Amino acid sequence: MNYIIKEEGGFRYIDEGQGQTLLLLHGLFGALSNWADVIEEFRQDYRIVIPIMPLYEMPAKEAGIESLTDIIEKFVVLKNLSNLTLLGNSLGGHVALAYTLRQQQNVKKLVLTGSSGLFENQMGGSYPKRGSYEYVADRVAYTFYDPKVATKELIDEVFDITTNSQKALNTVYIARSAQRNNMADSLGQITVPTCLIWGLNDTITPPSVAHDFNRLMPNSELWFIDHCGHAPMMEQPLEFNRIVHQFLKK
Repeated sequence: MNYIIKEEGGFRYIDEGQGQTLLLLHGLFGALSNWADVIEEFRQDYRIVIPIMPLYEMPAKEAGIESLTDIIEKFVVLKNLSNLTLLGNSLGGHVALAYTLRQQQNVKKLVLTGSSGLFENQMGGSYPKRGSYEYVADRVAYTFYDPKVATKELIDEVFDITTNSQKALNTVYIARSAQRNNMADSLGQITVPTCLIWGLNDTITPPSVAHDFNRLMPNSELWFIDHCGHAPMMEQPLEFNRIVHQFLKK
């Protein structure tokens, strides 16, 4: 996939296409490649903006949901973005929810997939052991219904994070922050149309979590994708994109 990573005001980001803005937020172990099929599918008719959240560059004491939401707020102001549709996976969904609670007037729609915010069985219940490639490979595969989706490139990226002291520390702080920032009491305040797209075989944020989101959010719809784990846009991109298209056209 060909795209240019731009830099402005201390931010690194992708900005592709024209039209209504879709702001995509990646997860804790996520990367731009997670959204490859979404970019390809939607950049013909929409403006796709993906800020690279500085998960591993920010000071450990600041690594958490609140600071990440601050960063997204500043990015939106810098790029003068408005009338947003936010798409968030896992941690990115959590940040999207936190941003919406602060700036709901600037959010047109929400798409959440495998979002944290209510419950998250991070990496299958345990943090990846440092120095054990086999363990990391197993935990990354656990994220998906089909272990083959866990490519060597993806495993290498996560392994690099777990073997870097600063990155590993930030990951722990962010994961703990996500667990502390439970949004059950706040979700009822979010009234923008919300599309919940969940893998029926998600082991990180199980289907019961999706039902809880749907119950607590007053203007939401819920879709399940079979044979699919924690990252539907990666594992079942055709079905994921079909549902998003249908939701955006409403």
